[in-house]
Parts: sequence; structure tokens; C-alpha cells
Amino acid sequence: MKHSIIIRFLFPVLTIWLVSCQQHHEVHQVHIDRVLDMPDTPEPYKMLNWGELARHFDQYVFNHDARGDHMPFIWLDDSGRNFDQQTFGLFTAIGDVRQGPGTHGGEFHEAINTLGALMSAGLVGIDKRDQDGFNYVLMAQNYFNSDNGWNIVMNNTSERVGHLGGGYARDWWYDIFPNMLFYAVNDLFPGVERADSIMRIVADQFMQADSVLNGNYHYSFFDYSEMEGRRSHIPFQEDAAAGHAWVLLSAYNHFGDERYLEGAHSAVQALLAQDESRFYEVLMPFGAYVASHLNALHGGEYDFHRILDWTFDGTHAEDGRYGWGIINERWGSYDVHGLQGSWAHDGGYAFLMNTFDMAWPLVPMVRYAPRYAETIGKWMLNAANAARLFYPNEIPDDHQYLPHKKNLTRNVIGYEGLKKTDLFGEERFENVSPVALGDGPLWVEGNPDVSMFSLYGSAHAGIFGAIIEKTNVEKILRLNCLATDFFRGDAYPTYLLYNPYGEEQQVDYVYQGEPVVLYDIISGRILAEEVSGTTTITVPGTGARLITEIPHGIAIQRKDGMVIAGDVVVHYGRQ
Repeated sequence: MKHSIIIRFLFPVLTIWLVSCQQHHEVHQVHIDRVLDMPDTPEPYKMLNWGELARHFDQYVFNHDARGDHMPFIWLDDSGRNFDQQTFGLFTAIGDVRQGPGTHGGEFHEAINTLGALMSAGLVGIDKRDQDGFNYVLMAQNYFNSDNGWNIVMNNTSERVGHLGGGYARDWWYDIFPNMLFYAVNDLFPGVERADSIMRIVADQFMQADSVLNGNYHYSFFDYSEMEGRRSHIPFQEDAAAGHAWVLLSAYNHFGDERYLEGAHSAVQALLAQDESRFYEVLMPFGAYVASHLNALHGGEYDFHRILDWTFDGTHAEDGRYGWGIINERWGSYDVHGLQGSWAHDGGYAFLMNTFDMAWPLVPMVRYAPRYAETIGKWMLNAANAARLFYPNEIPDDHQYLPHKKNLTRNVIGYEGLKKTDLFGEERFENVSPVALGDGPLWVEGNPDVSMFSLYGSAHAGIFGAIIEKTNVEKILRLNCLATDFFRGDAYPTYLLYNPYGEEQQVDYVYQGEPVVLYDIISGRILAEEVSGTTTITVPGTGARLITEIPHGIAIQRKDGMVIAGDVVVHYGRQ
């Protein structure tokens, strides 16, 4: 292959750019069928400032001195379960009658809620290791269940209180996902005592579990104390393999132990051995991220497109969680395409937390598999636009259950669910679609409605907050591909911009700092050099740019199919 060499003498630095003049290695785009059917420009359109919303959520919810109906939302737990230290709880929903400092010893609180809130805060720049005198990251270690012998991070600090939430310890994703959140939190907040030892123990438990399962994840849950798979009335959750794989890959990236890398490979292979989608709650798309990472960095040759199809098309198996996937409809006058939940239950039932959590693995996946840039960009535009409808100030009063109570939320606590139709038979919702409501409407004694406002789902808003940034062109978002790429290696800032319009658009690319080169992974071209402020870039019609900010003065070269700038891989070359 021939290359042209452009030499710029910028005293005292000699910068050499190696750029192909014959071929630019453009990345062919591959689409997810369900995303192809989504609108290019969803309507009505409004993009929230998700970062600001997440920061305001943290200020509101972690205020121990808040007073008013059902406040404060946080309390301290002195039970000393698992570790002899004080921990804390957050209400799952506003006014949840099952919870609080005077109920069940103050022990019933959920890791998916509290760890999600810590992760969310960290993603938008809030240090939870030292906030108002509390080290919340250290306090959250009480979810590591050593007293019961499971030796993993669980959704409750004790199985004794787990039954209050419907038997969470007997539902596999509730046992795996808290460990993923724990890992993410400790990547955002390193240096907390005991954190590394807990993460190692968890990784070892997951390694042993994967070995025992030996490719067969056909279980409702796994007993990590007895190291046995168990079956119950709960649908089997084969996508638990994706959760195991993500934790083990993270453990390998953090500790460098080759055993964990082998375990990640094993779990991905178990996931791909399935014949059909077994998407249960949130874990399936993490399998696509891990497979793309293993392909790019560790010699994997996994065809993981079907994991994406399993995620978006959802579960069709009658003995699985039928209908669980991605909503792809217009409900009433609203495009709700891209929301995650069930397209079958009650005609369609989407959930806020699940929608946030989809972006966690899928946006960073694009850096390892840039062929999915356009389709993930389009999905994110639809999902982020529709997600605002969970928030009471963003949906008309006649489309929500509690318009008269929405001031309680300050518009940073949303409804947990959004349904296509109301099935409670209330006359006020006749011919109204969609309807915003909760998932536990009987949790508040004497006032069963207020618990429809969910801290549990809203706590994860920082995922969108860290990823999504608006540009000067409406509906063209700048998506941060590194924000939720936890325990990654060295990388330059990388952003995905998707243009939903049929014509090319000129977008202001805002940058502040030392001069950089803007390199587009998809086209294989340098778009701009010596950028130290706002510059204009062209984004092709219904196309994408995947832009990496490379420090000016670093040599860019192609080697073994990869694009490398200095010692940092910009494009892994394996499509």
C-alpha cells in the first residue's frame, strides 16, 4: 500500500502524519433490523440536559436534612450487616412503606438503587467518597454478602430482608447486576479500602460458577454458596452469562489475571451457544460489548450480531420472558421507539432504568465495533428522546397518574414505567396513550399512588448524563464512547455523532484544550488539524462520524490493520 507523507514543521515539533492516499479504510456500516424501522427524526422531540438532571437528582436524594412529605429519601443503617460499619439506604420509590429507618431495622434497601445512584453521580463528576462527611462508596460495601456465604455483592445486605422485595435473591439478574454496579462504582472511585479484595472474591466466585455451569446457563438463579444452578417458577436466565462475562473481563482489565480473561471467553461462548433470545432484564447487551472487546483486543472471532438482535427483537420463547426487548412503536401522538421493556405485556410496557442501562454497554461497544456506529447512534436518538416521557414535567398531566403530586419529584425522579394503555380501567385514561405510572403502586400505606415515582429507575440517569451532549444542530447528539467503558485501557476521547437527516449537516465541534487532530474512524480520514477551539465538521446524511481527539504532534500510522497514534490504538481494525 502506498502512503503520502505530509510533513509540517511547527517549531520545535516535527509532526509526521501517515495517511493513506489510495484507500481510507472506510468502515462499512451494519444495521440492527429493529432500529432500521425506527423513525429517523422522532416526534415530538425534546432532548433533556441529562447531566444536569443527574446532578440535581444527587443533590435532592442525598440530602439528609430534606423535610416534607416522604422526606428525606435517604437514611442511615446501623445494623452492621456483613461489615461492622454504618451504611445507608435509599427509598426504592417515594414513600415505599416497606422501607425506612424505623422499618425492618432499616435494613431493607436495594443495591441496584443505591449503587446505581453512586455510579450515576460519579459519571457526572460528583465524588461520593467525600460528600457531606460521608464515604458512600465505602459504606456500600455492606452489600457484599459474606455472612450468608455467597461472597458476592447482592441486592440486599441480607437475605433476611430480601423477601420484602419479592424474593430478589432468587432471581438471577438481581444477584449479578449489583456486582457489575459495584465494579463500575469502584472504577469511578478508585482507592477505597477493601474494594480490590471484594472485586477479586467476586471474580473468583463468578469464575467458579461459570466452570460449574460448563456452558449450561438454563437456570432461574445460581446458588453461589453451594455452587449449584437452581430452577424455579422464574423464567430461566441464560443472559446471566453476559453478566458473568462483563465482570470477568473487567476483573482481567483491572488485575491482569489471565484466568479472568479465559472466564470471559467461556461465558461469551455459553451465551452464543443459545438458540434464541433469553433476554430477561438488563444483562443481554453486555454480551455484545464483551464480545466486541474480545474480538478487538484478545483474538476473539465472535459473531455477536445475534446478541444485538436478541436484545432488540426481544424474547419470543414461550418459556422465557416473552416480549422482553425494545419498544418500536408510536403510542398515541408520541414516538416511544428505543425504550426498553416489554412489547407484549399489557400491550407495551417500557421501563426507565432499563432504558438507561442499555446505553451503558452499547455506546462504548461502538469503539471496538465501529460498523455499528450509525445504528447505535439512531437508537440512542430515539431512546433518549422518548425517555423524557417518564418525567412528570415532560408528559401532559392527562397522560400520567399523579400530576397533582409531581412537585414531590422536582422533575428529577421519574415514573418507573410507561404503558401503551391504562389497564386499571380508569375512565380518565380512556383512549389515552401513553400513560406514565409506577411498577409498585401498592407500596404506600393509605396512599397507594405516590410510590409510582421511582428513585430506583431515576438513579441511573447519569449514564445518559455522561454520554449525551447536544450540538448546535437539533437531533444531532455527541455521544461519549468512553464514559461507561469501565476498566478500559488507554484511549483518546472518542465521540459518536449521528446525523438523522437525509442531507449532510455542518456541526460545530466544541473542544477546549491543547491542540488536537480530529480523526474519523468510520471514514479513516483526518477531519481537522490543530484544533484548539470550536471547529465545523460535516456529518453525512443519515450517517455518522466516530471522532477521536488525538493530541497534535502524535504520529498516526497504520499497522497490522490498526490505526495507532503514538502507543494508543485508535481503530482496532477488526470490523
